[in-house]
Amino acid sequence: MTNLDPRSMIAMAGFMSAVMAVVMLFMRRHYPPSIRGVGAWAVAPLLWLVSTALFGARGFVPAWLSLVVANQLLVLGSLIYYMGTRHFLGHAFDWRFWGWVMAGSTAVFVVLTYAYPSYSMRVGFFAVLMGSIYAAQLRFMLQHGDRSFPVRLVEVVLAAHTLILAVRLISLVIGKGGSDLMEPSLFQSLYIGAYVLMVLMLSIGAVLMATDRLRTELEHLATHDSLTNTLNRRALLECCEDELERARRYGQGPAIMMVDLDNFKAVNDTRGHQHGDAVLVHFAERTRQALRRADRLGRYGGEEFLVLLPGSDSGAAQVVAERIHAALATGHALDCEVSIGLTSWTGPHETLDAMLARADAALYRAKHEGRNRTVVE
Repeated sequence: MTNLDPRSMIAMAGFMSAVMAVVMLFMRRHYPPSIRGVGAWAVAPLLWLVSTALFGARGFVPAWLSLVVANQLLVLGSLIYYMGTRHFLGHAFDWRFWGWVMAGSTAVFVVLTYAYPSYSMRVGFFAVLMGSIYAAQLRFMLQHGDRSFPVRLVEVVLAAHTLILAVRLISLVIGKGGSDLMEPSLFQSLYIGAYVLMVLMLSIGAVLMATDRLRTELEHLATHDSLTNTLNRRALLECCEDELERARRYGQGPAIMMVDLDNFKAVNDTRGHQHGDAVLVHFAERTRQALRRADRLGRYGGEEFLVLLPGSDSGAAQVVAERIHAALATGHALDCEVSIGLTSWTGPHETLDAMLARADAALYRAKHEGRNRTVVE
């Protein structure tokens, strides 16, 4: 390790940054815009790449480039990465505060480079500054991130590098921090090596977070109706089959409601399909509010919906049906009337086809008897 050239390790960090920037830019171009933050994650390694190039050119370019600008690009890249993380998790980034931090830190680096040149003070200030940024992002992710592996990976990398910066700060205090970044010492090699690993792992963490979000969105699209955001027919029938299997094991089955919007064709014909779509969305939102957490609502076809009520007998299901009728009669401009056909589980011999047939027959009776009512079969 002592024979490793710091410039070579810095060049390696630049190479890692370049590779990950290309990967993130490709993702930014091809991933859906609903996955926010990918653009910032792509910019961050580009800034780190320029920073490492300036660090590696120390002694060949002016100090304001290799010391002031190089350090500030590293800081800015970390802030941009933090911004991407906040956007990814649905939060804004306060550039007013961090902009002042950037301006103040630039002034400090200028002073410690020209007015009071000091390697140890410059490195110490950099360690405190970067540690603060990492700590802010780590705190944010612990508060707002989920427990998925990609999020935990980034959290571990941030915590580990914050610890490394703290050790580096302690080494400066006890006079073991070295006298120049380019000195070929074991300590400097370890520190630069940790930076190379941090650049790689943070970028990999961003790629994994974005990919995990894409997988979640694709799964959602595959199982949900794009207009009403309810389950689609295939996913809903799978839920029904699962619930019937559970009922055979535990002896307590579900109820099923077939719900149809009354006179919906007339709404489309007189008000237009766009208004009809708005009515469907409003119906789905109001109906979800009337259901329990375990209940499932899905679009069965057109203006017909299916409600699965796990562990509910006919009486409990009728109470839910009354709540749906009440939720759609509040006077909202998009309120509608619905007919409901209801049936419940009859025993271990029950099949989904039989329950659907009874619910459909009950719905037909509700329509025949005057609509805007619930009929139990």
